[in-house]
Amino acid sequence: MKDQIEYYKMRAALGKMSRREFFGRVGAVGVTAAVANTMLADAVRAAGPQKGGTIKIGISGGGSSDSLDPALTSNSTAGMVTRMWGETLVGLAPGGGLEFHLAESVSSSPDAKTWTFKIRSGVSFSNGKPLTAEDAMATLERHSGEDTKSGALGIMRGIKMVRTDGMDLIVELETANADLPFLLTDYHLMIQPNGGKDDPTAAIGTGPYLLKSAEPGVRFVFEKNPNNWRDEGHASTVEMLVINDDTARMAALQSGQVHAVNRVPPRTADLVGRAPNITVHSRSGPAHYVFVAHVDTDPFSNRDVMLALKYGMNRQEMVDKILFGYGSLGNDTPINSSYPLFTEMPQREYDPEKAAHHWKKSGHDGPVLLRTSDNSFPGAPDAAALFQQSLAAAGVPLEVKREPNDGYWSEVWNKQPFCTSYWGGRPVQDQMYSTAYLSTADWNDTRFKNEQFDQLLVGARAELDQTKRKQMYADMGTILHNEGGLICPMFNDLVEATSDAVAGWEQSAGFELMDLKAPIKLWVTA
Repeated sequence: MKDQIEYYKMRAALGKMSRREFFGRVGAVGVTAAVANTMLADAVRAAGPQKGGTIKIGISGGGSSDSLDPALTSNSTAGMVTRMWGETLVGLAPGGGLEFHLAESVSSSPDAKTWTFKIRSGVSFSNGKPLTAEDAMATLERHSGEDTKSGALGIMRGIKMVRTDGMDLIVELETANADLPFLLTDYHLMIQPNGGKDDPTAAIGTGPYLLKSAEPGVRFVFEKNPNNWRDEGHASTVEMLVINDDTARMAALQSGQVHAVNRVPPRTADLVGRAPNITVHSRSGPAHYVFVAHVDTDPFSNRDVMLALKYGMNRQEMVDKILFGYGSLGNDTPINSSYPLFTEMPQREYDPEKAAHHWKKSGHDGPVLLRTSDNSFPGAPDAAALFQQSLAAAGVPLEVKREPNDGYWSEVWNKQPFCTSYWGGRPVQDQMYSTAYLSTADWNDTRFKNEQFDQLLVGARAELDQTKRKQMYADMGTILHNEGGLICPMFNDLVEATSDAVAGWEQSAGFELMDLKAPIKLWVTA
């Protein structure tokens, strides 16, 4: 019997037997599902990655107006594209710590105000140009310039000066920041020749793949970079298909058109997982589905309007009917218990009477317009309808406008005053707050500008006493909870799926699809 099980393990690991068939065969000889799952995972790891073939990813979140400039990356599709051809100085390890990419080491002064990143020698860009510390310096300069539209601008504001010394990149900060290396994992900060100042859309980097074809909103094709310095990536070719419709994306996975997908709709996740040769993966974390309002724009500049909307949100109903158990309650801040310095605050409950009180007090009598799309998050139109119903019970009129999926991130998000959106979270609180809530951040999608909040944020960077720092973050959360334009009903689990035609899936910290590195880390088994 033991030899028979080993034979099944070998065939399954090499892709000669489907996962479902393996479970059926070993189950017939008395092996439990839990043990079989461990056996198969061990066998796949032992067999090792297989090289060659084509991996196809079905991904939601892209549009025809997406730019190849990493500074303008605003969704998962564009983020994955940059991961294919480019690299940052440091990255987020699967377990949540730091891993070194184009910087081989990082050190700081005792006061955490001066940081030195030692740039790797012997690395070349895909155009053959050797990587230098000056390229890294120019990259940081481009993303922090006065005219930049970079999504990383918020986290770059604390940098006083950048200089080089041989292959050392030296970053001097206005105030201390023990989290600086984590901030520089931001996917906008792909190191480009001369920082991308010459041609930011050229897709020239040091990553494992070369961009061969780009049809934004439709399809991207990549081929293995033969000169990649660490020979990362297993497939010879990668295709990314932008499939924003949930039903079409799941059908593409089940039919074999793609090997992996993001954003499996929670309502159908169990059904998808029961399909032959499909495995559903889920993990909790800092990702959150949100409603964002520009608090510098009427009527959202009226604090009572915002409080009416916040008290008129039935968060538990949203979690139950949109996430179906794949997530948890939000509380109108972007921070949850996945952050080490999180402090819990009293949960804001659905209260139609308070919502009605604040609505009347606001003096506003017209309907509030909310824009939404499936492209903002799975089930967003349904979530908007639930919000409309819960507000109606408080006498607050909400008009919902469904926008086209294509162009949502360029024409609606960060432009229209009230819309549905999502955030993937960030490794540390400073990065989340600096990216989206600092007054000067280009990605401040609620137009939240609060002097006390900004002062606390800068002060928390310089505070090396973790107890004091935690309290400062708690105070910032309270300010945002009460005065911000963020309505956060839920933190969503990342729910994704792969077919048995690929292997190598592992739970990763960071963004969806293995921190957007699934096509690099997976390999073809059949």
